[in-house]
Amino acid sequence: MFYYKRSSSLLGSAFTTAELVFHAVVRNIRSQHSNAVLAIVINIVQVVLLASVFYLIMSFMGPRVAKIRGEFILYLLSGIFLFMTHIKAVGAIASLGGTNNPMMLHSPMNMMVLLLAAAFGALYTQIVSILVILFVYSVAVNPIEMQDPGGAFAMLVLAWYTGCSVGLVFMALKPWLPTVSLMLSNVYRRLNMVFSGKMFVANALGGYLLAMFAWNPLFHAIDQCRGFIFRNYFPRNTSWEYALWVGIALMMIGLLGEFYTRKHISKSWEARR
Repeated sequence: MFYYKRSSSLLGSAFTTAELVFHAVVRNIRSQHSNAVLAIVINIVQVVLLASVFYLIMSFMGPRVAKIRGEFILYLLSGIFLFMTHIKAVGAIASLGGTNNPMMLHSPMNMMVLLLAAAFGALYTQIVSILVILFVYSVAVNPIEMQDPGGAFAMLVLAWYTGCSVGLVFMALKPWLPTVSLMLSNVYRRLNMVFSGKMFVANALGGYLLAMFAWNPLFHAIDQCRGFIFRNYFPRNTSWEYALWVGIALMMIGLLGEFYTRKHISKSWEARR
């Protein structure tokens, strides 16, 4: 391992760690594509294509399927933005190599910096994509109005946080059961195509259907986000506190699993992959 020792105060260590996280975030974003701007453009195209597909589906289902009086495109984008942020966070954290990552051979690097770089890299890409899409739509099509933009942004951060927590659990499981971890990660992301509640609101679901979706923290975050965006929608069947507590619980489980794995992992485990 490459190692150097340098005396530093607590404040100096904090700045050093922050600088290390910043450079790791830049490296993480540029690893998606040689051109960082093009990586964001690709993400914007993915969001726009997904929005176009769901717009066509919901157009065939009828104009009143949303059950909300307001901008239909904003209703659609509010679900897709949180869905993409959540899924990208899960994929970014779950795909980390963990303790066997080559970047861990350098002494300033540690597991927390690696996790923060992947998490903030995914969040940065999504926020820039969202701002560009909303700006273009507001200028070219119709000005966008939100009841509480701060609350809507908080739900976006909550969707990102729960995605990071879920991905952390998959990452901790990966060294022990790499195939199972990859399979479960893919299954979870596919399930969220249906059970995230992008296409409907919780108030329109009956008791039986609501029980099928209520387990998903992303479903709660999306429904609460629409309550902050639309003036005439009041989410009664969801709670952002549930999503927060689920995220905290999964984060603790993932950190405990990663700590236990770090104590037992061997470089030879990579031969099992």
